[in-house]
Amino acid sequence: MTAEPLSPPAWLTPAAQSLALCLLSNYQRAFGTPLIAGLAADASPLLVAQELFAAELVLLAHDGADPSSEPGPRLIYANRAALRLWQRPWPEIVGMPSRLTAEPAERASRRQALVAAQAKEAISGYRGIRIDSRGRRFAIEAARLWTLRDSSGQPCGQAARFSRWWLL
Repeated sequence: MTAEPLSPPAWLTPAAQSLALCLLSNYQRAFGTPLIAGLAADASPLLVAQELFAAELVLLAHDGADPSSEPGPRLIYANRAALRLWQRPWPEIVGMPSRLTAEPAERASRRQALVAAQAKEAISGYRGIRIDSRGRRFAIEAARLWTLRDSSGQPCGQAARFSRWWLL
């Protein structure tokens, strides 16, 4: 009896590896600094995807849908720190409308920040209130938001990273 080959976890699929490279290169373009310090510029896509998923910073990305539309952008990436913070597994968070990461009263200010980041390509110092899958509220601070561009330079989404958060 031969064993079936194991499928890679969702965050290590070829598509996720490509997205990880996109997140890294667009962050470098937007802020002039690496998203993950010490990761070699010539690291393999697999290593980049592993390091990004395992990073202690919280990292989320959504597709390029208009933030003013319904349902708006959908999440396309969440690293392990984000999965823990929002208390959701990968299959539940990826594909979810990203507006659901914030409670209804906070969604207008969140949308304004996304529009500002889109207009400027990137913003630093964003702060807001978010809500996890169980209704637990938490504040985020000093977040960076940036535009994702595909290999032809077309906008294809946005990403956010932060390390400072606390429960409310």
